[in-house]
Amino acid sequence: MHRLIQRGLMFGNLIEVASPVLVERYNRALKHLTGKTTNLTDFHIDISGYSPEIGDELDDHLYLNHGGCNRQFILLTTEQKTAPLLNAKFSTSRDILRHFIEENEPQLFALTARDAVAGELVNSVFSVSDPSRLLDIRQVTIEADTTAGTLRDAAKLGALADRFKQEEDGWFDDVLIADMITLAKRTGDVTRNPVTLKQMAFDQQDYWTAHFGGVYLFRGVEHPAVIAAQDRSALGELPVKYCFEFSDRNQIAKFLDMNGLAEPIVKARGVDGVAILRQKMDFIVVDAAQDAGVDLTGATRSDIRRLARAHAEALPPEYHALRGIVAWAEHNGPWPKITSDHPAYFYTLRATDTDQADLVNMLLSELAPKDIRQLFICHKEVFYRLYQGWSDTKKSFVADFLEREYQVDKAGAREALFGHDLPLEMPRVPRRVSEDMIARVGPWGAVRR
Repeated sequence: MHRLIQRGLMFGNLIEVASPVLVERYNRALKHLTGKTTNLTDFHIDISGYSPEIGDELDDHLYLNHGGCNRQFILLTTEQKTAPLLNAKFSTSRDILRHFIEENEPQLFALTARDAVAGELVNSVFSVSDPSRLLDIRQVTIEADTTAGTLRDAAKLGALADRFKQEEDGWFDDVLIADMITLAKRTGDVTRNPVTLKQMAFDQQDYWTAHFGGVYLFRGVEHPAVIAAQDRSALGELPVKYCFEFSDRNQIAKFLDMNGLAEPIVKARGVDGVAILRQKMDFIVVDAAQDAGVDLTGATRSDIRRLARAHAEALPPEYHALRGIVAWAEHNGPWPKITSDHPAYFYTLRATDTDQADLVNMLLSELAPKDIRQLFICHKEVFYRLYQGWSDTKKSFVADFLEREYQVDKAGAREALFGHDLPLEMPRVPRRVSEDMIARVGPWGAVRR
């Protein structure tokens, strides 16, 4: 992984924690959440406050995510909103954390100037030891406070201030006044500078989870389904009509079509479909070259295409199918019939503009893993896992390519690949549940009579 780390393709954009003050605040929050502390004097953290160095020190890389269900977080600065989320167990977690920070940025800026903010992404369930529990996850709420309990104390002070103003003998209640003074020393004047964070809850309808080998849940569509990366029988009986695994290519293709979730790249608006397909062809050549033991160190795009021309007959069927589509688009050739059984089928698709677009592109990247650029952008967890099994020559080529073609202009690369869709670095957040709705039905949903 050293190539990726050196080029900023892994552990990039992490926030450095090096000052004794911030380390001390982090330790207070870590002790508050987990009962543990770190002896490190400098380390790096992601958007949730997780540090890979501390994970190594504690020999526990889930020290802020016990059981992989309800992710805890430590905020030392609002700058964490730009950091990645490492060891993600749910595809929506980073988006929710980023949205929480942005929605409360002034308040969090004020709070983190004096203390760390610690909290938790609370799912509708506390454990996903059984696959059926995944479908019980309907909502994620955020609980947060400083380690000193500033928000809790501010709420108490506000209530005491209301009592003081409303009770006729408030001026003569020495205990009430003393309590207010004690709390005000810790919170400041909450009447002039209220310290509150927005109560936020998010629908969890469509998401990917790393549990059980990787599972995609689509519930916010007309025809819901669960798609497992591995054997679906391992999930047992689930309360959903459609349950597929990656080998069920026909069923997955039909699911995407029935819900209008995907379209052919070459017919999509806002992108150069031919250029995208040509790039995919290059990646397929690189994969074939790896299998043939060809050294690709320092290879350019021209070198890859010369290699393809010289060994065209030895290339896999994915390459020839994509070449047929390019010929159709550029030279009015015959439209190649590529069924969902064909290994090239999912390479020809991209997500349509729906609320599930990011999740669909994530799924497609895993179904077409030779496209290393889309895999890196859409599904880093799988990219890093596959990278470990590649030959040195492919690792070198991929790292060089991503640094040269993607890292220098991420926005431009995403624009070229996904057109006018929302950029993948800032995807759609799950639909937020309105506070009016919470007030009307309560945080646990409507009570059934």
